[in-house]
Amino acid sequence: MYGSEKVPDDSERTAFRKAEKKYKLYYDDTYKSSKKKKQPKPVDLSEVLDFKSILESYNQNGDLPPGILSLQSDPNFPVFSLESRPGFYFIPGALSLEEQCQWIRESLTTFPQPPNRTNHNAFYGPINDLFIAAKEKKVLVEEGNGPNSLECKCNPSDSNGDVHGWEFYEGHTVSSRGNACKSILASVLLRKLRWSTLGLQFDWSKIPDALCQLAKRMAAPAMPKGEQFQPEAAIVNYFGIGDTLGGHLDDMEADWSKPIVSMSLGCKAIFLLGGKSREDPPLAMFLRSGDIVLMAGDARECFHGVPRIFTDKEHAEITPLELQFSHGDDLCFLEYIRTSRININIRQVF
Repeated sequence: MYGSEKVPDDSERTAFRKAEKKYKLYYDDTYKSSKKKKQPKPVDLSEVLDFKSILESYNQNGDLPPGILSLQSDPNFPVFSLESRPGFYFIPGALSLEEQCQWIRESLTTFPQPPNRTNHNAFYGPINDLFIAAKEKKVLVEEGNGPNSLECKCNPSDSNGDVHGWEFYEGHTVSSRGNACKSILASVLLRKLRWSTLGLQFDWSKIPDALCQLAKRMAAPAMPKGEQFQPEAAIVNYFGIGDTLGGHLDDMEADWSKPIVSMSLGCKAIFLLGGKSREDPPLAMFLRSGDIVLMAGDARECFHGVPRIFTDKEHAEITPLELQFSHGDDLCFLEYIRTSRININIRQVF
């Protein structure tokens, strides 16, 4: 807020905004002046739909909460829908642990690679091998301010040649020059990675075939009979501690009858699914690693967002991923995913 701009009270907020505020991460002020670690304020999660628990109950006794329908009887591929939101489908635990690990690795190492675009392109240009550079504690330095230009006896490491005006250097060669270099740690850039794009839309690159096949298989429950989903574009979103995704519509495609396939990876989150107006009270539901959401038809006109990710041990629910990434070269993925969520949204453009 700036100047004397009025902060809206709850009576002036939309129903969607009130829900965002309810679930957003806030810290307890009592720890503000102490040296103790900041503690999140408690949040009432009693009204959050939990499809993992719903599935367990359904498998045990066939019971479903009011307003929730089961589309398929295959216990290995359960699909739930909501009576109040036609075109919305929830597939809990759709991805195996191995698949989750695969797409976490791809999302961090392959998807941000040029010619794919990321949020960093506007300032730094295309950045090659960001995850590797972060792992090796390298520093991105503006050309003309690098150690070479300052007569330092060193060379750029694994040249980030496609970056216009920036190159990666070993960290010690930059620190030896003090503040003379305009630079940023690769690890900081990785944490500031917010999105990457793949596919045809906006002249994006090609979507990997394995991701296409997965999306086709997962999209089937939301497709008109006799039609097959054609993945043509994707956006990968990266969430860290305190990050949110405000209420919005995915309205860039001309044909809304085709679903968006949304894959969740990493820390658990709260997903809000509203109606066609921000004044419609949204439904809140948990999204865990491996869950997949489909939105097609009328559901494409519903506002939706992510007001919260859980990174604390109690609520993140990533123990299987931690065990999978707990050795050798995978430790770098473990360090990242412990406090992060990745979301891959795949869509048919034409």
